[in-house]
Order: sequence, then C-alpha cells, then structure tokens
Amino acid sequence: MTPQLGNIYLIPCPLGDTPPLEVLPLSVKKAVELIDFYIVENEKAARRFIKSIVPKKSQPDLHIDTINKFTDENEIPNMLMPCYEGHHIGVISDAGCPGIADPGASVVAQAHIKGIKVIPLVGPSSILMAMMASGFNGQNFAFNGYLPIDKQERKREIKRLEKLSEEQNQSQLFIETPYRNNQLLESLIIALHPQTQICVACDISLPTEYIVTQTAESWKKTRVDLHKRPTLFIIQK
Repeated sequence: MTPQLGNIYLIPCPLGDTPPLEVLPLSVKKAVELIDFYIVENEKAARRFIKSIVPKKSQPDLHIDTINKFTDENEIPNMLMPCYEGHHIGVISDAGCPGIADPGASVVAQAHIKGIKVIPLVGPSSILMAMMASGFNGQNFAFNGYLPIDKQERKREIKRLEKLSEEQNQSQLFIETPYRNNQLLESLIIALHPQTQICVACDISLPTEYIVTQTAESWKKTRVDLHKRPTLFIIQK
C-alpha cells in the first residue's frame, strides 16, 4: 500500500533573539514536535531554533537539507522525497516567514507541481509588520528587494520608485545589506522630493525596535544609527 503523501509545513521563526513563543503561536511548536525532516536556509540557525522551541527534540534524529540562492533547482525534487514516504517536511527561513523574500519559495513551487499539500503557519513577517506600522497604503504596495549598489544607478532607481509611488498610489518597500543601511537612508534623503514620506522600520519585534515615518526633509534632522541592524525602508509620495 502506497503511503499517504506527507505535507510541507512553512514554519516561521523570530526576526531576532526574541524568545520564540513570545511571537509564535502554539501551532508552530506542535509542528516542530511532529516533524523530523527539514529544508532550511541555514542549518546551524535552524537547529538552534528547533532546540529553542522544543528543547527535548533529538537533534541527531533530524534530517536537514539546506537551500539558498546558490542551490540548483534540480536538487529540490530529491529534497521532497520524504513526503512520498509519508513524512512531513518543515521549511524554515533564516528569519521570519519562509517563501517571502526567501529561497524557500522554490520548494513551495516544486511541491505544488508534485501535488504535495503546502501548509503555511502564522508567524512574523518583517515586510507585513513594516507596512502595518508605516501608515502607508496597505492596499497597494510592492517589495523590491535590494536597490543597485552603484550610486548613480541607485539614484535613478529611487527616482523611478518615487514616480511609481505617486502615479499608482503604491508604497514601495526595499532592503539593504545591514552594514550599508546608513548610506541607503542618506541616498533616499538626497534623491527624494523633500515631502516624500520615508518609513524606516528597524529591528522589528525586538527590544530595540525603531519604526518612524516622516518626510525626507524631516529625516535630514533625525539622527539614527542603522548600522548592522535589519531594516526595511518604505517610501510613498
């Protein structure tokens, strides 16, 4: 008799060192208790998370595959093989929700092709939490990932997104490598119209959380150090 297919569980984790059960519902703990097969972005971080949420779970019994931006998509079907043996698989990102600005999306796409049920669990998403706290248009927004590193290309992209925001009443979100956050904020202040609104959402859900929305002109007078702190930037004109 062929075993029933296992499911793919999308397991969110905290956005920093916050105790997991302060920001995650009981359903996440129950899923981790149940699952021994995982596809994760970073094995060390995933094991630490699993141990923090279910301390008694046997680490040697865990079967972990890693996926990142360098993973060949042809490798993913093999990672899903436990589902054909009736095992559930958990997908865990480095932080937040798997599949959102995260390589886990490739696993989900393959699961749908293979007819494997995908179950998303509730947890913190920095993109949604930043939008919630920004005061910007939550009915029309776009996440743009990283902006160009080259200063002139970056300036052109910032102006393009500002124009798009004005024409479509669309909030524009993006991120930067944490050690370049301060430079990006400076670029925004210089390139944007003085009355364009900028939201800086930093260390979301952590004790050091900092979320402020104000005009580009007002940001010129604001002192904040974003160096090496996970930050989302949103603009709206």
